[in-house]
Amino acid sequence: MPARTPGDVDRLFAQALNSGDLEALVALYEPDAVLMPQPGKLVHGTGAIREALAQFVAGKPKISLKPRLNTYTNDLAVVSATWELSMTGSDGKPVSMTGQSVEVMRRQSDGTWRFVIDLPFGAVA
Repeated sequence: MPARTPGDVDRLFAQALNSGDLEALVALYEPDAVLMPQPGKLVHGTGAIREALAQFVAGKPKISLKPRLNTYTNDLAVVSATWELSMTGSDGKPVSMTGQSVEVMRRQSDGTWRFVIDLPFGAVA
């Protein structure tokens, strides 16, 4: 199901991550999008985003999101959410993370919305 509103993008992201659906995750990003998979590291384009998200999917994560801000005009949106994620790390040990995201989304020509910039850890350098 495509994202019909900016808020749908986060909801669909959580569903896809929780079900381990890498293809559905990647489909939420524009081809030249930017993702911060860890604080201070940015990846560009769907190939790099796929690789970064595959590492999370491998840990069988469970994420919960709580929307905080959803503001848009015309074809651009800024969305923010607090989130909690638990998964198994590459060493086999449990990992827990939290954050407050900052996301920029754009309405596509078909009316759906996708990430342009996804900063799950907020505006950290």
